[in-house]
Amino acid sequence: MVLIKEFRVVLPCSVEEVHKLDSYTWQKVVVVPIDIADGNQVAPADYKPDEDPAKFKSVKTGRGPLGPTWKRELVGNTDCPKMCAYKLVTVKFKWWGLQNKVENFIHEQEKRIFTNFHRQLFCWIDNWVELTMDDIRRMEAETQRELDEMRYKGSVRGTKAADE
Repeated sequence: MVLIKEFRVVLPCSVEEVHKLDSYTWQKVVVVPIDIADGNQVAPADYKPDEDPAKFKSVKTGRGPLGPTWKRELVGNTDCPKMCAYKLVTVKFKWWGLQNKVENFIHEQEKRIFTNFHRQLFCWIDNWVELTMDDIRRMEAETQRELDEMRYKGSVRGTKAADE
């Protein structure tokens, strides 16, 4: 079982327990910060220069490139909308001898997917910053149709698990 819950808050971010877990569960939580500008958090096979927030500058918003202190700088910038996303990933794989290995592997892949996705999201800002909710709903419907078609007619695609 893999369960992912997300909670978004306006900056500043903190490691406070935003998911309202009981104290027993919270004690077992491992907080894994993701810094989209830190190239060391990206596997070499996943790196794309045009999706590097440390190099990207938005034409439409003027945001970027993100330097090593971008999070602290963002907190002081009142003219820039900002958000922090907390993701709670719960993995349960009950199989003696494999449980820890499989659960740890899934957690590593989720961090990889979240890191790459949020790097893309930042670097693609010029493609989405001016969209209306109607535009987004239309695109969602088109994407749903395309995914349904691929699911029934296409070949398997997507992110593959990284090599250990």
